[in-house]
Order: sequence, then structure tokens, then C-alpha cells
Amino acid sequence: MSNATPPGTNGGNHSATRNGNGRCRIVVTGGPGGGKTTAADLFRREIGERVVVVPEAATLLFNGGFPRTGDRAARMAAQRAIYHVQQNLEDAQAGLFPERILLCDRGTVDGAAYWPDSPGTFFGAVGTTEERELARYDAVIFFESAAVGGLLIEGNPVRTESLDEAVALDGKLRAVWSRHPRFVVVPHDTSFVKKIMFGLAALESLVAQLGAGRRR
Repeated sequence: MSNATPPGTNGGNHSATRNGNGRCRIVVTGGPGGGKTTAADLFRREIGERVVVVPEAATLLFNGGFPRTGDRAARMAAQRAIYHVQQNLEDAQAGLFPERILLCDRGTVDGAAYWPDSPGTFFGAVGTTEERELARYDAVIFFESAAVGGLLIEGNPVRTESLDEAVALDGKLRAVWSRHPRFVVVPHDTSFVKKIMFGLAALESLVAQLGAGRRR
């Protein structure tokens, strides 16, 4: 196994089996309209049974009828629900596919960026800490929002943010996730194909590193 870290990582000797259950988890996250869900799906198709995708909890909840409003109390209730659904989705997939790397479409830390108070208060509200949630994951791939380049956001119908809101969320998400020791940024590109290819290469590199780490 090479000791080189993928471009854009924070580096460090982050163990591939650091999670308590010994399974590897990679988060694919980023601002709205970043292409993360497309990349995760393409990657699953490319490498098949080595990984299993954990779907985005927020999309499942909002598509299922959970109210999405600007009301402060409702926003807090939504983020608490998303946190617990995300956590249990990951654990369910880990139990069903114990030998596979989990590729998570967002992670439990995302809620801090959507929380109406300061990000740090989110973790206390759901009974955890930032350090504990970051430690759930072995790597983070951050897809920068297309809104950063002034492009319209398309794709997920439950994501209704304006360009300015998407840029602000992109910054908040990047701030909370960048504290992870293995953090990879997939920057905005005017060519969506080039961006996705960059992201897929980063994912493949991380899977190779983490898979090798598990075999040692």
C-alpha cells in the first residue's frame, strides 16, 4: 500500500479500521447541487460489491412527508430526525453488508450546517459530540456546490435553496467536515463530466487505501 494520500486530503495516519465495528465508512457530502449523489451512484455501478451506498436521510424524510419549513422549531426537529435516521441507516447497511465499505450520501455531521443555531450546539442537541461523529467515518469527499460558480442547481427536487443559500451552506458544510483528517475536496468545474471524473478518481483512491488497510 502506498503511503501517499489523495490530492486535497488533510493527511494523517487515519486508520481504516478505526470505527468500533471495524468497518470502513466514506462520506460523500457538499453543498446543494454538487453532484455527490450522481458520483456515489456511478461509483457503485463501477466497483459493484466492494461498496454499498447509504442513501441520504434528508431526502428520504422529506419525500416521505416530513414538513420542511422555515420555522425554527420545525427546522430543529427535522435535523434531529435526520441525524437519527442517518445513524440508523448506516448501522443497518453495515449489518446487512458486513464486508463492504459504506459509501454514505451525507453523514451525521451535516446537520450542524443546517442547524438554525451555531453549528456547535447541534451536537449537544442530539446527544453527541463533534469529535465522536467525525470519528464515525474514515474519509470524507466534499463536492463543492455548482452554486459557487454561479450555476443553477438541478437534480434533487427536495433541495430548494437559492444560489446564495447554496453557497452559504457549502461554506458551512466545508467548515465542519474539513476538521476530518482525511478530507478530500472535489472543486467546482464548469464541466460536470470533468468534476465527476475527478471525484470518482478520488473515491477509487480512497477505497483502494482503506481496503488495503483492512487487509493488513
